[in-house]
Amino acid sequence: MDNGTEFTSRAILKWAGDNNVDWHYIDPGKPQQNGFIESFNGSLRDELLNEEIFDTLDDARRKLALWRYDYNNVTPHSSLADQTPAEARRALEQTEDEEYEIQTRKLSL
Repeated sequence: MDNGTEFTSRAILKWAGDNNVDWHYIDPGKPQQNGFIESFNGSLRDELLNEEIFDTLDDARRKLALWRYDYNNVTPHSSLADQTPAEARRALEQTEDEEYEIQTRKLSL
C-alpha cells in the first residue's frame, strides 16, 4: 500500500483489520515497489483531482463515477496494448483459465 496521504485513513486501516486483510507498506522512497497504484494515483490526480472543484460530496461522487467509467471503458492504456481495461478483461476472459489468472493480477487495480 502507498505510504502517501492520498488514500490513507483510520477507516481503511480499521476495515483491513476487521476483514483480515494484511496491510503492507512500500519502503519510503521506493514507489517502484507498487508501480501499478502509483500510476493509477498519478492518473487520478492529474485527470480528476487537479482539474475539478467539488461543490458537494454528491458532486465529487458523480465526477469520480464519470472519470472511473472513462478510465475503464474509453481511454486506451499503453500498458494494455492500447486497449481499455474493459477490453483487456474481456479478451482475457476468452483465454485459458491459467493464463487468465496470471493476467488478471495486472488488472486488479
